Amino acid sequence: MSLETIVAKITEQAANISPIGSKVKFELDDNVLLVDGTGDANTISTEDGEADCVISTSMDTFMKLKNGDINPMMAVMTGKVKIKGDMSIAMKLQSLLS
Repeated sequence: MSLETIVAKITEQAANISPIGSKVKFELDDNVLLVDGTGDANTISTEDGEADCVISTSMDTFMKLKNGDINPMMAVMTGKVKIKGDMSIAMKLQSLLS
């Protein structure tokens, strides 16, 4: 799946949930996806910037997480997903990824 498709799907889901109250950056291989939930709505961009929480993984693992094919906790424990910053923010992202 392309980055553009991922951005479109996440943008659609982000519009349906309340602002997450922080900034989260996904580092997907060599791509960046920034979710800014600090305003009145969640906005999605591919611009690199500062974030309260940075989640690093491959695009393949990201899609498996999104599709429910892999358990998020197991992905972190096995090193397929790395989280830097505020871990509690990462825990709130289930509604954005499902």
